[in-house]
Amino acid sequence: MSSTEQPDLRTAVPHAIPDLNGPHVHGGEALRDVSLAGLTLSVRARPPVRRGLPPALYVHGLGGSSQNWSALMRELAGHLDGEAVDLPGFGGSPPPDDGDYSVSAHARAVVRLLDASERGPVHLFGNSLGGAVTTRVAAMRPDLVRTLTLVSPALPELRPQRTAVPTALLALPGVTSLFGRLTKDWTPERRTREVLALCYGDPGRVAPEDFQVAVREYARRLELPYFWDALTRSARGLVNAYTLGGQHSLWRQAERVLAPTLLVYGGRDQLVSFRMARRASTAFRSSRLVALPEAGHVAMMEYPDVVARAFRELLAETSDRSEQAVKGA
Repeated sequence: MSSTEQPDLRTAVPHAIPDLNGPHVHGGEALRDVSLAGLTLSVRARPPVRRGLPPALYVHGLGGSSQNWSALMRELAGHLDGEAVDLPGFGGSPPPDDGDYSVSAHARAVVRLLDASERGPVHLFGNSLGGAVTTRVAAMRPDLVRTLTLVSPALPELRPQRTAVPTALLALPGVTSLFGRLTKDWTPERRTREVLALCYGDPGRVAPEDFQVAVREYARRLELPYFWDALTRSARGLVNAYTLGGQHSLWRQAERVLAPTLLVYGGRDQLVSFRMARRASTAFRSSRLVALPEAGHVAMMEYPDVVARAFRELLAETSDRSEQAVKGA
């Protein structure tokens, strides 16, 4: 999994004030498009508070976007030069030319972005599907990853919890169109409330203004002709990744990750079972575990201050190790 291509700089110009029909941009952020062969990726950036900070890349989950990381990026702006990517078909990124939404294809997109931008090695973050994607990146391209932070990573479960079944069903042919017919009269507000109820430990933590931003974003996505296709194919790609064995197994690849790893699990997560935290902490050889009993599936959105503090502790620990290694050389 390697790449030496360069981005098309003509389309890599930041635009802090996007088209009104485009994804929401929080204060201090900017969006840019990076064009690669057969692929265009939308990248959200928050300028660091000072020059010389280490780079970071954030990767969202199924049905999410780079906006999911805005709160954590803001918390860590004093420590990282952060960027968040919209995976192909999500957020502001159009579908890939080849229509491949597998976990491996998403991982290749991340690798190609890092190789083209020459920002690696980075502090790599992943949530849900993005956790599976970044695990694969860290295993296959350790040269690109300084640390790995996984928030409720979507790694295979032998007995998925009941509340996660509807999401898995999206991978089945015909289910998406059936769901569309059953919910065709739902307003964007209702759709957003249903998503928040599924993803948050306590949806009441969402501020009114953030709820309205989420409603507008959901309404925008529903107008995209490829929205359901990207969601369905990515869900199918994740389910397919769960069935892989041998060296391609996500758990086997987790064991190959060399980077120091921070694992964050929520006690109220309805999509990734809290019981998987122990297995993950065993699989990743150099890991620390943070358990948040009140958090759901998106702890970086619910408790960005807590996740940021845990990452800063990891950063301090890895920096101390690096200094000791230099002194001992």
